[in-house]
This record gives sequence, structure tokens and C-alpha cells, in this order.
Amino acid sequence: MTGSADSSPDGTPGTPPGGTPGGSPDGTGTLVLAGTPIGDTADAPPRLAAELERADVVAAEDTRRLKRLAQALGVTVGGRVVSYFEGNESARTPELADALEGGARVLLVTDAGMPSVSDPGYRLVAAAVERGIRVTAVPGPSAVLTALALSGLPVDRFCFEGFLPRKAGERLARLREAAEERRTLVYFEAPHRLADALAAMAEAFGPERRAAVCRELTKTYEEVRRGPLKELAAWAAEGVRGEITVVVTGAPERSGDELDDDELVRRVRVREEAGERRKEAIAAVAADAGLQKRRVFDAVVAAKHAPQA
Repeated sequence: MTGSADSSPDGTPGTPPGGTPGGSPDGTGTLVLAGTPIGDTADAPPRLAAELERADVVAAEDTRRLKRLAQALGVTVGGRVVSYFEGNESARTPELADALEGGARVLLVTDAGMPSVSDPGYRLVAAAVERGIRVTAVPGPSAVLTALALSGLPVDRFCFEGFLPRKAGERLARLREAAEERRTLVYFEAPHRLADALAAMAEAFGPERRAAVCRELTKTYEEVRRGPLKELAAWAAEGVRGEITVVVTGAPERSGDELDDDELVRRVRVREEAGERRKEAIAAVAADAGLQKRRVFDAVVAAKHAPQA
């Protein structure tokens, strides 16, 4: 690779076969978001190699990984390479936006998957859009979509929740906010926090909620574990390694007649923890379940005065 971190370009990049035109008619450049393999280098989209050779600037989450990727693809990076990661994203964004405004073609790549999806990129995209600069993408592998496809859970409607908070209390509160979400949920998680995260999900969503833990997707030791959250939490307690994506089925749709007092109280508690006053929470839970407010109120009062185990 001729370009090194923050080095100058060696020449004028050409237009890749099948590539998109360069800058905009007004002379500004183009920001290209490129998906990179999440495991198997052979999954790299063909346009990625062409863009690596063509770009005036390549902003990479890890310049060493970029070098290895370029070598695996058999390409030479033709432009200046700069690091662009969580620690310098805010400071480097204006510099890259200025380069774009000056007519540069900037390629943004992260360690794996699509930029901006729990990776650096959002700030630069927002800055480019604000300045009227063209933004395009080279579609590529995605851990979110791959895990959804392999999970065996409903995928017609889903939402991506990213990484959960590291602190136990904040993590549980976040999960309780999503407890009534009917769409399938997708989370990223670090292997050393997986067991605690799954245990918290079992507490917030219920131990029988179905889920899938997808590990090392597209890699040699790819594994997908499916089952109730309580079983997955017990499995993860023994130790899990690798890149992790967790897919959890959404909350079942139930009528008010199917909800017992414990479930009504839990729903009120979730709303209270999210900042609602108890009176408002009771009214909202009753409305959602098609019940009289008195039914929900009585359940909350009974729970308050119930003997503690």
C-alpha cells in the first residue's frame, strides 16, 4: 500500500469500472461510505477495491486493518490515508468536510460492516449533508442483516438497538423500555458482557422470550445459538468468545384479558422508570390494554402492599 497514515497521494485517481461519477457539478467532492467484510475477506464487494484505488482520501477506523484488507484484495490505496475512529471523530470531521468541499473524493471504511452502524461515520455524513456535499455508498456485508437472516426469528419488522449500556442499572432500564416492542430486536454485545446482558434481557423481557446469539458470523468458527433467553444466559455464563450479535423476538401481542396483575404492574413500572408519573402510567397501560383504569390501579396498589419475598 503506497499511502500511509496521513501521507500525501501519489497520483490522480481514475474512474473505476462501473464506478459512479466523481464530484458534484458545483465542484464539491463526494463522500463514499463503503461496507467491509465482517469476517470473510471474499465477501468484499467488487466496488470496494476500485474505490480504494480511486479515493483522494481514505478515512479508516484502523489504518492497520485497512492495510491488511488492501493487501488481501490485491489493491494499492492511491490516496492519503487518515485514521477516523471514536477518539478523533469529532476533531477530524471538519478537516474531512473541508476536503470534500474542496473537491476530494473521500472513502470512509470501518473495521467491519457499514460505517455509521455502531461505528464512526454519522458525524461526517451529517457534516457533508449540511454542506450540500454528495454522499453515496458501496453496499456491503452487515452483521445486523446477516444475524437476522440466520436467527430463525421474524424479520418482517425489526429495530436495531446497538450496544447496551455497560452499567447494570442503565442496561436493565434500557431493556425495560423495549420490553413491549413488538418488532424483532437486534443488539451488539461484547463477549465478556454477553452473559450479564442475556440475564438482564431475561429479567426485562421474560425468561421464555426466544432469541438467537450469533457469534463469529462468516468466520471459521461461526455459531448460532437459538432458544429461550434463560437457556442462552446459562450457556453464555460458561464463557463465549468472538464478535457477538443478539437477535430477540418482539413482545407478543396480547389482549387485556390475557394480562395478569404482575404484567400490568410491570408495564406501569417500566413507564415510571422512563419518567412518567404513576397516574399517567396507569392511564397509558390501561388504554394500551383496553382495560378500565381501576383494574390497573388496583393491581398496582395490591403489589405495593404485598409481602416481600
